[in-house]
Amino acid sequence: MKVLLERDEVNPDKLYDDGKTPLWCAAQNGHDRVAKMLLERDEVNPDKPDDYGRTALWSAAWSGHEGMVKMLLDRGEVNPDRPDNDGQTPLWCAACSGHDGVVIMLLERDEVNPGRLHNDGRTPLWSAAFNGHEGIVKILLKRDETDPDRPHNDGRTLLWCAVLNGHTGVVKMLLERDEVSPDKPHKNGRTPLWCAAFDGHEGMAKVLLERDEVNPDRPDNDGRTPLWCAAFNGHRGMARMLLERGEVNPARLDNDGRTPLWCASLNGHDGVAKMLLERDEVNSDRPDSNGQTPLLCAAWNGHEGVVKMLLERGELNPDKPDHDGRTPLRCAALKGHEGVVKMLFGRDGVGPDKPDIDGRTPLLCAAWNGHVGVIKMLLEQDEVNPDKPDNDGRTPLSYAAGNGYAAVAEILLGRDDVNPSKPDEFGQTPLRMATRHGHTAVVALLLPEGHSV
Repeated sequence: MKVLLERDEVNPDKLYDDGKTPLWCAAQNGHDRVAKMLLERDEVNPDKPDDYGRTALWSAAWSGHEGMVKMLLDRGEVNPDRPDNDGQTPLWCAACSGHDGVVIMLLERDEVNPGRLHNDGRTPLWSAAFNGHEGIVKILLKRDETDPDRPHNDGRTLLWCAVLNGHTGVVKMLLERDEVSPDKPHKNGRTPLWCAAFDGHEGMAKVLLERDEVNPDRPDNDGRTPLWCAAFNGHRGMARMLLERGEVNPARLDNDGRTPLWCASLNGHDGVAKMLLERDEVNSDRPDSNGQTPLLCAAWNGHEGVVKMLLERGELNPDKPDHDGRTPLRCAALKGHEGVVKMLFGRDGVGPDKPDIDGRTPLLCAAWNGHVGVIKMLLEQDEVNPDKPDNDGRTPLSYAAGNGYAAVAEILLGRDDVNPSKPDEFGQTPLRMATRHGHTAVVALLLPEGHSV
């Protein structure tokens, strides 16, 4: 480097890719000796920005090169608070990246404004809190120019971000400040407690719930409360903590009519469902805006533990259809959940041949997806018509043939009450369906009987 700098034709301040100078590159990579040689040249501008407005000091601060930062700050031409095109100053970069030493050096300069905003409203303190840099948060909170409750332009406060990312130490520091509102929501209505509940940060939730200003039942813009979130994600401890609060309504609906029990049932969270079912306010048969009950959701997804708990409730209708006419049995049959099907058969009032609004029965749904075990169970029920067509005239055999389920087709062909040549509304027979889709095994089952194509 020294030899090169002695050559007259060498420009020590030449711009390279994206407007970066040799000094900028040395600063980024922490090459102090190279930077020192370059700074001895009068032609070198130590504060020259690249195409993004980022100076050598900016680069050194982002990378945490303390020696380089000190060297550049000793130059009078260098502006220690110069932002890049996005409004990110060297202090902002050091705070965001967690470089405590660089932050301390920069804050010793009177020109540096610790409350200066990024273009999207983020301060150095906001960035440090977001990333969980406790030491830097502590340093910045001592400065009068910083606002510990200043939100990002989209409404996210420091506390909100620290809770979301699980930074307990930062949360405790922020809650010690009177200026910080512990219940301030994001523009989507989600509060710090909402975030803690959704992610299962129990320690964080406990700290927040100790504050009188925090509403433990405050919903977001979609009507989803902290309890709803805990139930949806199966955070049992969190749900228990919230249910201990008298202000929390365990049966509160979101904007789609879904209760915490509905959410727990959908995702198979037995423990949370059990807690909710112990509450008198909870209606175990309450459907959402699509008519889907907790039982239907649990049955659809094969959550046998939740199904068992729900079926023990006397007020529950085990055959209640949604707005499309789909019953819990029909949903379980479609998905092949044999255990759930068996449980539902044990309840009075369950129609084993009840069709949905498209005319599809549980048997037809099971045949459609090739669920042999479910089909055998359904065919043991006297009420089940194995040849019942849907609204398009397609029978269980038609679906089994069209989808290539030879084992299902063989079971259905063994029944005297199944017509193997029955066409649908478009004139397609089971054999034609199997032939069209190239299901040779099913074709072989149908042809020997002399059935028409």
